[in-house]
Amino acid sequence: MYSASSRVSIRGKLFLWGLALAGVLVTGFPANVPAAGPPPAYNKEHTITIDPTPLVPQSWWQVPGVTPPLWVLDPETSDAYRTTETHELKLKPGQYKFISFTFDFPFTVSLDGRLEFSKSLDQCVEGRGTQTLVVRCKRTYPHGGQRDAYYGNSEVSDGAGTR
Repeated sequence: MYSASSRVSIRGKLFLWGLALAGVLVTGFPANVPAAGPPPAYNKEHTITIDPTPLVPQSWWQVPGVTPPLWVLDPETSDAYRTTETHELKLKPGQYKFISFTFDFPFTVSLDGRLEFSKSLDQCVEGRGTQTLVVRCKRTYPHGGQRDAYYGNSEVSDGAGTR
């Protein structure tokens, strides 16, 4: 079936593959193979300042998973941050949420450490494109008395005051 020359050829190929496999097992994989995990830009922490000092009267706030929790049995003894002070947080790129007792909203830290959030929050939140998030409202009161698209409201007024 096989000629002597084809058997040598198959044996030779198997031998070369065996040497290559043995070389990988002995020396390991090449050093230039990247390690698994996110690229370095995703692991870099950025200093983000949260400034809720415009809120009156004072209250407490949190960024879940980053700051002390807001929802505890006794808010007077809570370690949650008060709105009377600004705080610098070390945040990696990703999505976060600012939470107070009456108002919460999502925000994003970009790869270059800049803040992004919904434009519908512009009446209550400042700092898009910067590293300082300023919270000015305890509640959102959308302009025109209608809820913003941010809240997922698909109802539209028919002009007669009904919905």
